[in-house]
Amino acid sequence: MEPKGILLESGTNELEIVEFHVANNKFGINVIKVKEIIQPIPVTFIPHAHPFVEGIIQLRGEVLPVVNMLKVLGVPNTTFNTTHKYIIAEFNKQKVVFHVDNVTQIHRISWEQIERPTDMYQGGSSQVIGVIKDYDQMILLLDFEKIMVDINPDSGIRVDAIKKLGKRTRSEKRIVIAEDSPLLRNLLNDTFNEAGYVNLEFFENGKDAYEYLESIANSGLDIASTVQLVVTDIEMPQMDGHHLTKKIKLNSKLQKLPVIIFSSLITDDLRHKGIEVGAQEQISKPEIAELILKVDKLVL
Repeated sequence: MEPKGILLESGTNELEIVEFHVANNKFGINVIKVKEIIQPIPVTFIPHAHPFVEGIIQLRGEVLPVVNMLKVLGVPNTTFNTTHKYIIAEFNKQKVVFHVDNVTQIHRISWEQIERPTDMYQGGSSQVIGVIKDYDQMILLLDFEKIMVDINPDSGIRVDAIKKLGKRTRSEKRIVIAEDSPLLRNLLNDTFNEAGYVNLEFFENGKDAYEYLESIANSGLDIASTVQLVVTDIEMPQMDGHHLTKKIKLNSKLQKLPVIIFSSLITDDLRHKGIEVGAQEQISKPEIAELILKVDKLVL
């Protein structure tokens, strides 16, 4: 199974998810993160590996880590069933194998159909970033970036990368940032502050960010003197980053506002999507130093 050629048009605010099962629960992963789905093959054990990591496999000459989703999700005393599968995924410039019970189907949905989990039931360390209602059942979207950072903290955004750029002066330039992950919002706040950018407006999805920008434009204020730049993730409930960028560029009062897409989904195969909606720059997470350099260039 190789999900290819899906969602050819950019900025539709739609996505396709691969539904998979772990311990009789339904979960989803964005199709564009999935390279292929294969039957399990022998795993080589790695001594002293992270508890989530079963070991490594060799697939067409590449050595890939295998992540046990039962352990990631904290399911005790359970083994995979006979239909178990390997999901080969690629994001954040890394490839990884997710070991799951089964892979069932692909759903095409709008980001508007995805509800943000509330703090009451998700907890501070939850891997769930969205809930999709599927008739009488629910599909949970998982934060795969967080799962990988939990396994290898060095794969995430690191504030110390900004210190290598040298001493920075304080900037009053206002930057709007759309990012659904609370963890990443905090990290981006710290790294932008370290880089001298302290006038930041954060939003947890593209819809809220666009409504904020639209309210400024409709108030009669000059957007260029109020907001100097937008930084957006791609995967967000309600409105994704491609659709946010497209709406900004189609709005005559906002279209000159520079937009940087900062996402784990920036690859050579997907870069054309950001170009089609008019993004000035596209940076792959976690290349935070490169992001700051592009911000420096665009807000001058």
